[in-house]
Amino acid sequence: MNLKRRDFITLLGGAAAAWPLAARAQTAAPQLIGVLMSQTLGPYADQLAGFHRGLRQGGFVEGGNLAVEYRWAEGHDERLPALAADLVRRKVKVIAGLDSTVAVRAAKAATATIPIVFAIGGDPVKNRLVESLSHPGGNVTGVSGQNNELGPKRLGLLHDLLPNASTVAVLLNPTNPNTESDEKALQDAAPSMGMTLRVLSARNEREIDAFFATLVREHIPAFINLPAPLFQTRREQIAALATYHAIAGMGQNHEFVDAGWLISYGSDGVDNWRQAGVYVSRVLKGEKPADLPVIQPNKFQLVINLKTAKAIGLTVPGDILSIADEVIE
Repeated sequence: MNLKRRDFITLLGGAAAAWPLAARAQTAAPQLIGVLMSQTLGPYADQLAGFHRGLRQGGFVEGGNLAVEYRWAEGHDERLPALAADLVRRKVKVIAGLDSTVAVRAAKAATATIPIVFAIGGDPVKNRLVESLSHPGGNVTGVSGQNNELGPKRLGLLHDLLPNASTVAVLLNPTNPNTESDEKALQDAAPSMGMTLRVLSARNEREIDAFFATLVREHIPAFINLPAPLFQTRREQIAALATYHAIAGMGQNHEFVDAGWLISYGSDGVDNWRQAGVYVSRVLKGEKPADLPVIQPNKFQLVINLKTAKAIGLTVPGDILSIADEVIE
């Protein structure tokens, strides 16, 4: 094909103009987000995989068009303010607070402009993270597992499982912001079930051991934990001690029963984190947290571990098995 010199120059000029655009598309810097957590990665590996699945649904892939700065407080909440401040200095586009209200509070205290997306179990309104569930306002939104509303339901299921248990222990971490309201909900519900609650606290591994020593000494056959990152990360230790001492344990989601607890009732933690990932991707595309309603799960799972029941010498009533969403045999 023959081209006149004028046509060739025009064609070359058009192509040259397009090259920078193509080059920029290929070399554009990935979007940078921060992940801030109270604990460590290990116990949250499945949930974090769910978070990245949500990001992929929104078109963002770590190592491709997305870069992630992870900050783990490793159980030392006092480190969270400095970790949050560091993410702000690095000018991340979004901060994801994924395992605790304390982490989200630290992020919110560090910035009023960088969007924050959470995946927590507590009530974000009571904890002053958002103005309301439908209209969060400010720079914060996310997913709430509604754990504070589910406590009485969990206690009722434990009562159905052990109808002759007059006393049930409550395992709580007093440093968790949701503890007071969660405990009150259980205390209000217990009398109607003819139950007495023995409230005990644990802030670390040693105090978890002491918790079980008390249950054995006082012949308490069952316990329910109030949600806290410590118990999520120590769920296997707790399961082992409960099985060894033949004590029934009620947890808040599937991961606890997978670790060996007897029973759990709650939303799907992995899916909650997935939805948080979707929200992060929407914010990266330009939506504002103030306009994204807090997501509340509409499905809750009852999971029972029959292997654990057998190990502690407990027969699970058929009517409870019939309503379980999943039974581990």
